[in-house]
Amino acid sequence: MRHSAYADFAAQARIAMLDTLGLDFATFQKLRVGPILFREELKYLREVGINDSIKIHTFLTKARKDGSRWSFRHEVYRGDGTKAAIILVDGAWIDVVKRKLGALPPELSQLFLNLPKADDFVLEDA
Repeated sequence: MRHSAYADFAAQARIAMLDTLGLDFATFQKLRVGPILFREELKYLREVGINDSIKIHTFLTKARKDGSRWSFRHEVYRGDGTKAAIILVDGAWIDVVKRKLGALPPELSQLFLNLPKADDFVLEDA
């Protein structure tokens, strides 16, 4: 699998998780808010072959209490169950009109903070 495909699949996993909360494209458009990444780090562990199936486990590893800033860890597994990659991302919400960092409405922030958390999850004050 080409190296950039790992990041593409991780992004799709995040989008799918957010969608389960009702944070889909239409909601983001209505709120005029969207996710933005500050950092994306990939660690390749094992090769994934062409046409090999993959599974991605996504965990929230860090978040502010208001959900305004966050970090995810994606663990990519090959079809045979071998861990193939770890992808770490740090991000936030951006007001797409003001082009400034912002937050989700409180009720959606609470939903966001209910996402699956890593064993080493950290909740930050600010």
